[in-house]
Amino acid sequence: MVTGAGGAGRTTVAAATACAAAQQGHRTLLLSAESAPRLAALLRPQGGGSAHDEGGAHDEGGAPAGAPDAGSRPVGAPDAGSSSGAPDAASSGAAPDGAAADGAGPAGRAPEPVPAVPGLWLLRIDSGEEFRTQAVELQQRGKAALDLLGALPLDEDELTELPGAGAFALLRALRTAHTTATPDGGAVAAGGAAAGHPESAGRAGESPWDIVIVDMPPTPDGLNLLAVPGQLRRYLRRLVPHERQAARALRPVLAQLAGVPMPEQWLYDASTRWSAELAEVQRAVESTATVVRLVTEPGPLAAEALRTAAAGLRLHGLELESVVANRLLPVASADTWLAGLAGQQQAALEELREKCEAESVPLCELPHLGRDPRGPEDLVALANAARTAVTGAAGPDAAPGARTTVGADAAPGVPGSPGASGAPATSASPPRAGGPGTDVAYGWVEDRLTEDGKLVWHLPLPGATREELELVRRGDELTVGVGPYRRVLALPSALRRCRVSGAALNGGALRVRFTPDPGLWPGSGDAAR
Repeated sequence: MVTGAGGAGRTTVAAATACAAAQQGHRTLLLSAESAPRLAALLRPQGGGSAHDEGGAHDEGGAPAGAPDAGSRPVGAPDAGSSSGAPDAASSGAAPDGAAADGAGPAGRAPEPVPAVPGLWLLRIDSGEEFRTQAVELQQRGKAALDLLGALPLDEDELTELPGAGAFALLRALRTAHTTATPDGGAVAAGGAAAGHPESAGRAGESPWDIVIVDMPPTPDGLNLLAVPGQLRRYLRRLVPHERQAARALRPVLAQLAGVPMPEQWLYDASTRWSAELAEVQRAVESTATVVRLVTEPGPLAAEALRTAAAGLRLHGLELESVVANRLLPVASADTWLAGLAGQQQAALEELREKCEAESVPLCELPHLGRDPRGPEDLVALANAARTAVTGAAGPDAAPGARTTVGADAAPGVPGSPGASGAPATSASPPRAGGPGTDVAYGWVEDRLTEDGKLVWHLPLPGATREELELVRRGDELTVGVGPYRRVLALPSALRRCRVSGAALNGGALRVRFTPDPGLWPGSGDAAR
C-alpha cells in the first residue's frame, strides 16, 4: 500500500516500486485509480512522442501534450481484437493463468501487461464505470421492490458517479486481486492456500500475483479507507442481525402482529454476501504480508504529518514498511534561490530522519529528476533508489543522489516478496501477560489483579499526543481516536466484566485501566449479594 500527502508523488513511487518488484522476477500487479493519460505517460516507452517537462514532480501534473488515452490497455500494447501478427502469450507478457478471468478487476476489467516492463501488469480502476455497473446491478436485484413502488429504473447512461464511489471501487479491486476462485469453489488468498485446502497452493486457482502494489488515496483518507471493511461489517451486524434469520418461518405471523412488513429473505442474503466480500478485503488488509509505504515531500509539516500517520497506522494494526522522502533538490547548487529551497528541505529532512530512526523505520531519500518522471527509464532510476529502503545498501545501480537510512529490523527484499522475512520495521511489542486477555485483537493485556486489583490494556500508539486522543466505552466496545483516525475495538472477554477506571498515555502507548465489576467478576459472589 503506497500512500502519503496529496501531491507528494504517491503514484510515481507506487509505479517505481512495482518496476523494482518486476525487475526482481516477481509477478507484479499495480492497482491505480490514476487517469489513463497519467499512467500512459509513466509507463510507456519515451522513444515516441515528446513530453513537456514542468520542473515540478510528479503525480498531479497532466499528461504530456498529445499523450494518447491508455484506456484499459497500456500504451504500445497490441490491439486485443487484432489477429494478424498478434504475439503469443509468452512473448506479449499476457497475464498469468487465472488473472484475466478469476482476477478480473472492477466492472469486469482484466489486468493488462506493461510491454516495457516484463513481469508487470496494470489494473486501472475506473470508479465511474464501476459505480454505473454496480448501480445497475443493484436495481436489478431490487426490481421487485421497485416495481411495487412504481419506480422507473435509471439507465446506465443516466448515472453519475457519486462522491466516495472511488473508495469502494478500489476496495473491490483489492479484493479481486487478493483472492481468486479455486476449482472447487473455494477462495485462495494471494500467495496462500484455500481455507481447508492447503494442497491448493501452487495449483490451478492460486492467485497469479506474487506482489500487489496499491496506489492509495492521500492521507488521512487513504488510511481510513483501509478501516472501512471492518467498520461496514460491524454496521451490518448491528443493522441486520444474522440471528434474526432463525425467525423467517414466523415472519408472516410477526408481520400481522406488528402491523408492519418484516424483512424479506433477500435482505439477509444480501447482508451475508456483502459481509463475506468485506471479510475478504479485511483479511487482505490485515494480513501480515501487507505493509504500508508512506510518501512525503520534506517541508515544514512533513514530520508532523508522519507522526500523525504513523499513529493512525498503528491504531489500525498496520505496519509502516518505509518512508519515502521524495523530490529532494541538489544541495550543492550555485543558484542562491535553489540553494535556499534545498536548505529548507534539508532542515525538514533531518527531522524526518530523527523520527524514522527513533521508530526503526527505513527512510528512503529520492532525488528530484529535474522533470516529471516519464517512462520506465525514469521509473527504473527511482526504483533502484526506492529498493534500497528495504535492502540496507544503495547498491551500484542506485539513482544519483539517493541516500537511505535503514533501521536494524528492516526486512530484505521487496516488501511482501517471496524470501522477505516479513518482519515489521518497528520495535518489538512487549510479551503478552498470561491469564486474562488472551483473546485480545490489538495490543496486550497486563494482569495486575494481585498487585492492585487492575487489568491494564496496553494499546501501542507511537507519536500520539494527549490533545488528539479520544476514548469512549460503549457496551462491549472501546472507541479509540487519534486525530483524524478512529477505531472501534471489541473488548476482550475478561475486560467486558470490568469498569474503565482510568487511562494514561506515555512511552508511545495508551494504557487503559480496568477494575473488575463486583457484580460480574467470578468469585465475587459475596460482594454481589
